[in-house]
Amino acid sequence: MRKTVSALISHIAVIFAVIIVIGTLGLIAAGVSDSGNEKFTGEIERNVTLRILENDTAKEQGYLKELLDAFNAEYAEYGITAVDANMDQYTDLETGGPYGYGPDVLYQANDALMKYVDGKHILPMPIEKLECHKYVSDKAWSAYRSTVQGQTYTFGIPVNIQQPLLYYRADLLPDDWQTNWDDDKNGIPDMIENWSDMYRYSQEIRRQSGGSKYGYMKSLNDGYFASGYFFSYGGYVFGGDDGKDTKDVGFSNGDGYKGAKIIRQLASVMNLECTEDTITRNSYSRMAQGTYFATMTTPDVYTMFVKEMVNEGYTEEYALNNIKMVDVPQLPVSGNLEDESQGFKAMTVMGGINGYAISSYTKAPNAALAFIDFATSYKMINRRCELLGISPARSDIADELGGLNETINNNLDSGTIYVMPSVRALAQVWTPLQTFCAKLADDSLTGKNAFVSDEALKKGISNVDKQIYDSIHTLGGS
Repeated sequence: MRKTVSALISHIAVIFAVIIVIGTLGLIAAGVSDSGNEKFTGEIERNVTLRILENDTAKEQGYLKELLDAFNAEYAEYGITAVDANMDQYTDLETGGPYGYGPDVLYQANDALMKYVDGKHILPMPIEKLECHKYVSDKAWSAYRSTVQGQTYTFGIPVNIQQPLLYYRADLLPDDWQTNWDDDKNGIPDMIENWSDMYRYSQEIRRQSGGSKYGYMKSLNDGYFASGYFFSYGGYVFGGDDGKDTKDVGFSNGDGYKGAKIIRQLASVMNLECTEDTITRNSYSRMAQGTYFATMTTPDVYTMFVKEMVNEGYTEEYALNNIKMVDVPQLPVSGNLEDESQGFKAMTVMGGINGYAISSYTKAPNAALAFIDFATSYKMINRRCELLGISPARSDIADELGGLNETINNNLDSGTIYVMPSVRALAQVWTPLQTFCAKLADDSLTGKNAFVSDEALKKGISNVDKQIYDSIHTLGGS
């Protein structure tokens, strides 16, 4: 009996030892330890190849090649070669990484990168070692922080701040705009300052062109851009102090339903293409052709508008002078584009922080960190701004560039940029939200008029909250 008990105790001890070892190995695999940075304590690896996953725009505009060539020259003595990973920009590290198919370094938005934390697919990094560290605001760093086993780590390095911006053709402004479209006489056209005047001007363009041209055009089913209308009136994605409480879904919070009313009104000056992705795909060419006066998208695609204007026969100088990119217009406090009696308020928009992360499966973490340090240096971020038109997360460059870049950094600090929650459950938000926004646009354009009353709008957006909650907690969402 004594031998049996002794054997049992020994067996249990072995099991606990195995559990501890497995747990430790799991943390090491993710690079998580008391310091969180044990993968980066050794010497830089030599004679290694780093696979770099960048976005398509960086590749198409030649920035990635410049970055790789410059880094490879700088680190030639170490035998380190950085190469294009030659993968789709939305490659899923979770799927390919464990089998050796993923990149060593990847560039994506914060929500896309941070979903990899749960599966220990990306490494926490010693950000204080990076030259860019002191130039990036805490708001930007916070998008890449996550708590693991009671300790907080940083898993990504901010590169640029994304927020929706208004793009418009300055040469398509009416000749009399200074007289009839600048009520406050501040030298800025009213239609790019507030959505009510953009709404009226879009109606005017449709009338004068006989329906062949449009003012503001945007795919209203795009939840990333449409969500700002709900945020501006009190809505939010998830609750909690950190905005990650997925049991509290709040697009209908406050007067969020007024955002639905704005979307429905904007749809009335467009066509049925706004209910799906057509406008998103053709906005570059239609703006270049003069069919659209304005649209909304992110700052990193400015060069695409210029390129399309050149393709239409304009000179690059003309295109650069007339494709304007400005902060989003203000919204009427009333929540009704036809009621300015209460004045206007700044629009709160969905935004994000694009950045770099390092795969847990890399065999050269120190070399990968060196690449990120180089890629986020003053020289390379400045060059990225020149070629891609990004808004840098580095405040020193943003301040030097001034104008819109400084504005975007200030918007982030002031809270009018609602940074996408860095949680996996965000993926469950888009389908219910986008379906509802498409219904609002269709309702307006087809005359179905199912969402005319405030009560109907409130019920509709509340149902979106419920669908999101159910998809996360009831229907097996993650």
